[in-house]
Amino acid sequence: MCHSKPVSESAKLVSMKRFNVNSTISELLDSYQYFGFQATNVGKAAKILRQMYEWRLSSEPLTKEEEEELVDVQNNDGTIFSWASPEIRPATRATIFLSFTSNMISCGLRDTFVYLAKQNLVDCIVTTAGGIEEDFIRCFGKFVVGDFHKIKGPKLRADGWNRIGNIYVPNENYVKFESWLLPILDFMLEQQIKLNYNWTPSKMTALMGKIINDESSLYYWCYKNKIPVFCPAITDGSLGDCLYFHYKNKDTKLKIDTIEDIIFMNETARTAKKSGIIILGGGLPKHHVCNANLMKNGADFAVYINTGQEFDGCDSGASPDEAISWGKINSEAQYVKVNSDASIVFPLLLCGVIKNYTDFKKSAIRTSPYYTNYYPNVDIFNLELNH
Repeated sequence: MCHSKPVSESAKLVSMKRFNVNSTISELLDSYQYFGFQATNVGKAAKILRQMYEWRLSSEPLTKEEEEELVDVQNNDGTIFSWASPEIRPATRATIFLSFTSNMISCGLRDTFVYLAKQNLVDCIVTTAGGIEEDFIRCFGKFVVGDFHKIKGPKLRADGWNRIGNIYVPNENYVKFESWLLPILDFMLEQQIKLNYNWTPSKMTALMGKIINDESSLYYWCYKNKIPVFCPAITDGSLGDCLYFHYKNKDTKLKIDTIEDIIFMNETARTAKKSGIIILGGGLPKHHVCNANLMKNGADFAVYINTGQEFDGCDSGASPDEAISWGKINSEAQYVKVNSDASIVFPLLLCGVIKNYTDFKKSAIRTSPYYTNYYPNVDIFNLELNH
């Protein structure tokens, strides 16, 4: 047996000395870095999230372009915006993208997302059609914690229940949602005809958030705080079913433009000075966020939390290192993948790290001037809906 080469003095040693039974969640997460296995990755995720939320443009030297800059952009109110301004730089922070799959909104994680939106702790959200509709559906009915296999599918189907993992959802919830949504689609078509208004998934979601007027809803708070919600697969779910029936039954057809949204999404990433991505789960939302950050030569901070594996080549399980090869995460970025169920890990990170930055976010510039000038204002509509 050969002798082991010595490790550097700075190497982290597996240790329980940093663990204290009376630790706060934040202290526990710090101690996780020295546990090994996925606990170490959770601890690293906490560290990267702190970096993501604490970064300010004032910590970076002026670029040559900024030094030569006279005017960057004129805002809607006529004021001049300049990245070189000593007032602007300390207030400019990283643009933060959050993505999640629909199962996340169906479980208790919905409440963590509501907190993020209410406190302005993310700048934009990417999800699936299910990730949108399930939020509104939960405003109309209850979801029940059940079991993964105790009641078989045929029995649940016969009894009018649907299963999401170990969560049961009654058919009536979807009936209520569809009854609520169809008049909204009528209203959207009316404005399309009258005003030649160009609807997008983000505008549609903002309108729905305005109409629901329910503080338990994630998209109510996204509407209130002007956080765009991008959903390139808007037709994949109950929303798509409603759009299908509405389209079939109308002589004039409602149009929803996904191209305008991809411009908004990509420009938000491209013009960000720094960007951070929080990826919960995989699928289309994960790739949509990563691909948008390709437009700025990659995200600067990245935290993945999912159970996907990369051996089959599917992007859902792809590691941050694979995203670096595409330029979707910057080569110099701080990144980690936590191989775990996000419903376990993310609430710990929220309570131990992210919640501490509410004041930082409120006093900071949300993102680029492009965002400020582009975000759609659905308050222009005089809503006459019976909701």
